Amino acid sequence: QVHLVESGGGLVQAGDSLRLSCAASGRTISTADMGWFRQAPGKEREFVAAISRSAPITYYADSVKGRLTISRDNAKNTVYLQMNSLKPEDTAVYYCAAKYRSTWLQSDYAYWGQGTQVTVSS
Repeated sequence: QVHLVESGGGLVQAGDSLRLSCAASGRTISTADMGWFRQAPGKEREFVAAISRSAPITYYADSVKGRLTISRDNAKNTVYLQMNSLKPEDTAVYYCAAKYRSTWLQSDYAYWGQGTQVTVSS
């Protein structure tokens, strides 16, 4: 069992930066692929970024490429999402997720945090 807790969200202005953290407990995430997802009001949850358990290899949604960076610190059992040049359309609840399966479907993420709110004003 993995318990994930996100932090670092808040209210910022367009162009500002935030760093989200996802602290894991109960099980090491060094053998897990980790992802960040977001859900805006009235919209479905969408993929933002992911980082593989080895290499590591990173993946990003087209809408965030060049602005958001996912990273991990296995020694701290923590994953980060550095968010630069934020836009109002980045406003959403951001969720951290972990998967131990090797396939890359959203349904493969078995563990989810409670989310942290990011609000970007124009």
